[in-house]
Amino acid sequence: MIHQYKLNGYNIVLDVPSGSIHAVDDAAYDAIALYETHGAEEIIARLVDKYGAEGMTSQEAQELLGDIETLKESGSLFSEDAFARLSGAIKANRHTIKALCLHVSHACNLTCEYCFAGEGQYHGQRALMSLETGRRAIDFLIANSGARRNLEVDFFGGEPLLNWDVVKGIVEYARSVEKEHGKNIRFTLTTNGVLIDDEVIDFTSREMHNVVLSLDGRRETHDRMRKTPSGGGSYDEILPKFKRLVEKRDGREYYIRGTYTRHNLDFTEDILHLADLGFTELSMEPVVSGPEPDYALQEEDLPVLYEQYEKLAGEMLRREEEGRPFTFYHYILDLNHGPCIHKRIAGCGAGTEYLAVTPSGDLYPCHQFVGDEAYCMGSLQEGVTNREKQEKFAQVNAYSRKECRDCWARLYCSGGCAANAYHASGEVDGLYPLGCELFKKRMECAIMIQVAKAISGQKPEFEA
Repeated sequence: MIHQYKLNGYNIVLDVPSGSIHAVDDAAYDAIALYETHGAEEIIARLVDKYGAEGMTSQEAQELLGDIETLKESGSLFSEDAFARLSGAIKANRHTIKALCLHVSHACNLTCEYCFAGEGQYHGQRALMSLETGRRAIDFLIANSGARRNLEVDFFGGEPLLNWDVVKGIVEYARSVEKEHGKNIRFTLTTNGVLIDDEVIDFTSREMHNVVLSLDGRRETHDRMRKTPSGGGSYDEILPKFKRLVEKRDGREYYIRGTYTRHNLDFTEDILHLADLGFTELSMEPVVSGPEPDYALQEEDLPVLYEQYEKLAGEMLRREEEGRPFTFYHYILDLNHGPCIHKRIAGCGAGTEYLAVTPSGDLYPCHQFVGDEAYCMGSLQEGVTNREKQEKFAQVNAYSRKECRDCWARLYCSGGCAANAYHASGEVDGLYPLGCELFKKRMECAIMIQVAKAISGQKPEFEA
């Protein structure tokens, strides 16, 4: 499968199975588009008719077709998909767990309008995880991780800093037992920032592999959706705390994670605002919701959103040339060194390798399923008991839907987010069409950035 597109002055050709990327001139772009459906003589005639005034001869057109044939023979153009046959067994090791999302708090100190978790309570009662349950979760992860050495634990909510002592206690317990089991546990904390203080900053700098900080961009954007219980905005309260925390991390991983809605379709301005504040690791996610709320994205918004992603890519290239680069999560693309093909087919591992743990110790496929009893997978005490649902998640991959098998982006999205698909279609192996379209645009922009770096002589993430 070939995917061709034009962006920012570049003619880009992607050979989907091999991952090979080609930046070509206009004649080669047209010839590749015709190659599989037209004979050589017709392609040559078309090229000479279109580009003859620019000096293209029949001989040059013939040589161009020879170059395309050479690329095909080398496996970097019109290559065969050797991965589809792997998809059925790609999650055969579905009982080995590598990561847990610990819901240490089903409570929150903000009232974000778009919160999928119902203001942190997941449509249930306010609850905090006990230290005993947290320790049991660490034991469960170690016991079910097989030969895996590197394990992941995310502290999530609600707002996890509402249960800060338990967070610290869980980390302390994990550090006391990981080495004897030959494990290395990496922790991540997601926070809205309201309760950040010097102790939180020092502890997270020391113990958290990554910290995710929720900030939606400009003050008016952020305060529109992320309000305090009294109805006020939270931007002015959290911004200086985020700045202090990031400065103290001294180069260790973090990222600012925002959400854009229909209220700020010009979300690039929010990203640039964050970059101008000095934050360099940025993410801005499209809101996922039903179509009813006034903040919900609609299909008719797609052209504007496409323009925004293209504008963002162009601005990132310009700022990098000026020596003030920043990273946008959805444009991170290493085409030389990973992720491996297993990961590219299987996806995030929700429901198989990755589980969410509620304050009471119940297990769910991921944080976005918590509270939906049909998707309760079991408990820390009994383990995974809902094998039917686990098998369902094990079958979801980059090739499990016809729409994905026919999509050029399948080996980049791995079939997409099962939770988004479920909330949009009612099935984990369904589709979230709006999300698919946005993902494809982001990938086109990410690839274009790498092409631009290669052509300009900057260090790209792949060999040109």
